[in-house]
Amino acid sequence: MLHVLLHMADAREPITSETLAQAMSTHPVVVRRVMAGLREAGFVRSEKGHGGGWSIACDLAKTTLLDIYRAVGEPTLVALGFDDVQPSCLVARAVNTALDGAARDAEQLLLQRFESISLADLAADFSKKKRNHQCNTTRS
Repeated sequence: MLHVLLHMADAREPITSETLAQAMSTHPVVVRRVMAGLREAGFVRSEKGHGGGWSIACDLAKTTLLDIYRAVGEPTLVALGFDDVQPSCLVARAVNTALDGAARDAEQLLLQRFESISLADLAADFSKKKRNHQCNTTRS
């Protein structure tokens, strides 16, 4: 979703679900489903009709990666071990026990870092890379 949000922040007009889906190599329904959570949280808005689509509705400087993570349903960040919570295999139990704490610690570190990065930070880095890329391609 961060990929989509940066394209939207860079755009001067709303972007359709179909266009966003093409950029993400997915189906427009998937885009709309995830964007619904972002819309409910107030980060994006949608406009219907000709010239409609999705656009940014938040202050990029005040919106962190943690905010976006929460808006998209807090998906699993670190997946280690086995999915089965009570596996019958003793090896799987030993692995889960060993990795469970490490996974929780890693996730907490990621969430702390997410809280310190704003969408404006990402947008600025994207713009810089985009300018550098355009300069490099025009010199070739």
